[in-house]
Amino acid sequence: MIMSIQTETNKKHQSNVKHNKKIEERFIYQDDELIDKGFDWKQFQRLFGYMKPYAKQLLPLVGLMTILGTITKLTVPFLTSLAIDKAIAPADGNTSLKLLYILSAAVVVLYIIQWAASVYRIKYTNIIGQKVIYDVRSDLFKHIQKLSFNFFDKRPAGSVLVRVTNDVNSLQELFTNGVVNLMIDCVQLVGIVVILLLINWKLGLAVMITVPIMFLISTKLRQKIRIAWQVVRMKNSRINSHLNESIQGIRVTQAYTQEQENMKYFDMMNKESKKSWDNASAMNQMFGPLIEITGGIGTFILFMLGVYLIQSGELTIGLLVAFSNYVGNFWDPINRLGQMYNQLLVAMASSERIFEFIDEEPSITDKPGALPLPTIHGDVQFKHVVFEYEKGRQALKGIDLNVQPGQSIALVGHTGSGKSTIINLISRFYDTTDGAVLIDGHDIRDVTVQSLRSQVGIVLQDTFIFSGSIRDNIRFGRLDATDEEVESVAKAVDAHDFIMKLPGGYNTEVEERGGALSMGQRQLLSFARALLANPRILILDEATASIDTETELKIQDALKVLLKGRTSFIVAHRLSTIRSADNIVVLDHGEIKESGTHDELLKHGGIYSGLVEAQFRFL
Repeated sequence: MIMSIQTETNKKHQSNVKHNKKIEERFIYQDDELIDKGFDWKQFQRLFGYMKPYAKQLLPLVGLMTILGTITKLTVPFLTSLAIDKAIAPADGNTSLKLLYILSAAVVVLYIIQWAASVYRIKYTNIIGQKVIYDVRSDLFKHIQKLSFNFFDKRPAGSVLVRVTNDVNSLQELFTNGVVNLMIDCVQLVGIVVILLLINWKLGLAVMITVPIMFLISTKLRQKIRIAWQVVRMKNSRINSHLNESIQGIRVTQAYTQEQENMKYFDMMNKESKKSWDNASAMNQMFGPLIEITGGIGTFILFMLGVYLIQSGELTIGLLVAFSNYVGNFWDPINRLGQMYNQLLVAMASSERIFEFIDEEPSITDKPGALPLPTIHGDVQFKHVVFEYEKGRQALKGIDLNVQPGQSIALVGHTGSGKSTIINLISRFYDTTDGAVLIDGHDIRDVTVQSLRSQVGIVLQDTFIFSGSIRDNIRFGRLDATDEEVESVAKAVDAHDFIMKLPGGYNTEVEERGGALSMGQRQLLSFARALLANPRILILDEATASIDTETELKIQDALKVLLKGRTSFIVAHRLSTIRSADNIVVLDHGEIKESGTHDELLKHGGIYSGLVEAQFRFL
């Protein structure tokens, strides 16, 4: 008995170990996307190209404040040396309190000027920096709106979300403070080097001999730091993507009691993210001690040689103190430049991901010289249409279909037969691999996408309800519609009654995806939205699949009126939805096997007849 329990326990343990290894392998596999490549100067220039529109605002005023602040800061050590050599311990031994008061007052005035220039600079650099971030985020979002369905087919929503939020946000520090601080530090370094050489060129060269040494050491860290921040961005992207997926699929997770599995995977991702951040942060922190050590060596050289120069009469005590202050001010910008480089690496890691999306070309675009599609009658033709989602795997195999204006066409068939592919091609969400789709004789690839889709209405099975009021969700079909028009289409699809029973009627606020509404109610709203757009071609993709029988009966009469005079394509499995269609097209593995009216196909006794019999068998 005991042996049996131990054996069972060992089996469970081995099973858990194997399971955890699978999770680790899954996670490690996902990290293979990391690409090790050098610093891209073209990308650097492209990123900072976003500042060009604001150069006229940034350079004159902010540049003036930057130079003014730097000059005042560099003047203070010189006044200090004068105070020591001329007022406190002059060569003739006659101290001068009056001169000391004048120099002290001058230092105070300089600090006030420096403070005022800093306040002005910070205020306007932050304003300009936020404008740049706004431009980057707008460009990214606008481009994402233009991308085709095949782009989103390959990427989870969370991966797209993190580019627009986290990756853009990581640029804020660079554009609000980093760029101007870089200007300040560069101007300050040049000024200090010039002053040090003017005070005593021997001592200046001796102190700065440590700079090349520090530069050579620090460059070895750059590649590792850049890759480390790439890893951080990638790990954070994984977390955001998984988080979005988990929230969207929380019902499924809880329904199958997979919370522990989900938490294990998230915990592993979280630990890896923390580990990558600690690694990158540790590398960043190495710059500080490096500067401190180098600065310490420089200070040692300064005082050893400085004392010798004072004894030899080449340097005064005041100038040595000023020299010491300048050297201190010299290492501060060097340290900040090191931090700035790290900040730049973080920004470059994010910009790589941002520009990856911006450089993605939409597969569906207006060809050069494309003209707007005129107001259509609704004649639709498929001429030997072949389509492949992946090369070599045909979803449609030479489809020929003629639909007259005002006809209703029902598309039926087993899952994967090509029904949804046909309606996606009508709206040009994808382009045909071969053949052509014509509307009123116009090849839809020769007209503008906007003019085509504005005349095609779609109601999907998975209805999306936006955050906002019921009225705004219906008006999404045509933004300039009046309240009366909104209510009119709601009544037409029998949605008015349930809307009026809501606490705020048409002004009732609904959350994302309309969680407070039933599936049938959300579907009715999508009907009203599509009908408000008044399309010449109406596509119903399993639009009544989620509506209960009672609700479906209510809208059958409304559909007959609303579809009258419109070319309509109906994808449905329910017999009640398709039996009155003018033509029923039966698809199987991407080919049209049968077509005709409901009665004609029943008499034929083919695939459609079998589908009808199967439906009645399960009723």
